[in-house]
This record gives sequence, structure tokens and C-alpha cells, in this order.
Amino acid sequence: SATVDTEALLACTRCPRLASHLAAVRAAQPTYHARPVPPFGDPAARLLVVGLAPGMHGANRTGRPFTGDYAGILLYETLHRFGFANRAGSVSADDGLRLEDCRITNAVKCLPPANKPETAEVRQCNGYLAAELADPAIRIVLALGRVAHEAVLRALGLRARDFAFAHGAEHPLPDGRWLFDSYHCSRYNTQTRRLTPAAFRDVFAALQTRIG
Repeated sequence: SATVDTEALLACTRCPRLASHLAAVRAAQPTYHARPVPPFGDPAARLLVVGLAPGMHGANRTGRPFTGDYAGILLYETLHRFGFANRAGSVSADDGLRLEDCRITNAVKCLPPANKPETAEVRQCNGYLAAELADPAIRIVLALGRVAHEAVLRALGLRARDFAFAHGAEHPLPDGRWLFDSYHCSRYNTQTRRLTPAAFRDVFAALQTRIG
């Protein structure tokens, strides 16, 4: 099962810049979650999807990864299409959405200013990701974007130069698991067509074949 201490995570203020940013957001938006966002999904999942960080009006508002923002639209639609979610959309943390054989997390658990975490913050948060990846049930990790890809490798003690990030890449890992790469399903990437729904589905078709 998932090995993250949710209470400790929710109370985490290790990154001063992020902690003060969240405090300011809580003051401005009292109804927002505006704290570290824990992983969401099936505790016995074989697939772990790793994003970058919570979005201001998405996970930072709802308290659930990719819920209620643009990046979640393509992700949850695709998860549903491939049988990993019981519904195709995600609007709030109490909307009845369930994940099957899948869990979603972020490389950085807190909303970063301008959606850009600093390298030191990605490193500081990496212990949480390492704890998640210590779960032996996980067989496939899907990294959404280069930052997530490199965070996964760091959490596993592997060198980034041995595993080049590329959309659609499939990396066999030394422990027998697989790391799959996709461009992030962000508004920018989908609107500029850097990532099309078809290209995203191709990644899921490949990982579903691999998961068996």
C-alpha cells in the first residue's frame, strides 16, 4: 500500500518559499486547500502517475491531484478510457471519482509561485516520492514531463543521464519496473498541440500492454 504519512505531509513546511506562498493563498482564498497535496488513488495500484506540482485553481483548491483544473481534463478522460478511473471527469474531491489500479501524485506537493518549483524544492520534496516508490505493488511509473521524470529517477537513486526523457519513451528500470514518459497534459501543451489526445492515448495503450 502507499507508504506516505499523509498527516506529516499535510503539515510539511520544509520549503520556506512554498510555505509562505501557501500562507498567502490561504489568506486570499480561505476556501482553498492551499496545503501540500497528498497522493490520490488505489492503495494497491500498479500504475503511479507523477505530475509536476498542484495547480493554483486545481489541486491547490480541491486538495486532490489534477482535480478541477485544465490539466486534469485530458488525464482523467484518458484514465477512464483505459479503465483506470470510474468516470471521465474530476471536479471536486467529493465527486465520487475512484481510481482502479492507479495512483496519482506530484513531484512537488505544494503549489509553486508561477507554477515553477525551484530545483532545491524538487529535491527537498523528493523523499515523499521515494516513499511512494518504495511500494512494491507499483510496476509502472508514468512521468508527466521532464521534471517529474528526473524526480522519479532521483527518488530511485538512478542517474538522469542514463534515462533520457522523451515523449513515449519506455525505460526498463534495474528493479524490473518500467518508467514511461509523456509530455505533461498542461493547458499550454494541449492547446499548442505539443501533446495531442491521440499521442497521450498511445502512451497509455503501451503501458496498459506492459502492465498486462
